[in-house]
Amino acid sequence: NKPTLHLHRAEPGDLIEVSRSLYQHWAVYIGDGLVVHLVPPSEVAGAGASSVMSVAAQRAVVKKEKLSEVVGTDDWKVNNDLDEKYEPHQTDIIVKEALQLVGTEQPYDIVTWNCEHFAKKLRYGKAESWQVSGPMFVFYIKETFLYNSTMEKNYKNI
Repeated sequence: NKPTLHLHRAEPGDLIEVSRSLYQHWAVYIGDGLVVHLVPPSEVAGAGASSVMSVAAQRAVVKKEKLSEVVGTDDWKVNNDLDEKYEPHQTDIIVKEALQLVGTEQPYDIVTWNCEHFAKKLRYGKAESWQVSGPMFVFYIKETFLYNSTMEKNYKNI
């Protein structure tokens, strides 16, 4: 097992990007080893990284969890990639607004409102996601549906 926590690098208000096998999961670091993030069904333990659930999900929950539990054994980094494009909100405002949303259920749409949109909206006031605007998104959707269709056919043939 490789170490995944580098808390000395994360400051409250930072965006945390977690590398899952086929996508990136995003959260907002709020301090004390905790993050706030939008959790679609695919991020629930046992759903599987290639699950089509996050594509089909229409609702998600905002959770406050330990960064170590959200990351697991995946790689992660601080990624405040829009700091040069937009002025980040003040740290105390980012953390306060994130905490106010904990426990709420929100709409979830992989294209218009996913965990990256959620995190960036808190930090910058702008909801953006590079994941759903590039060629890897099209590849992910195609491969996920092909995989799940094949698995369903194979299951029915047993």
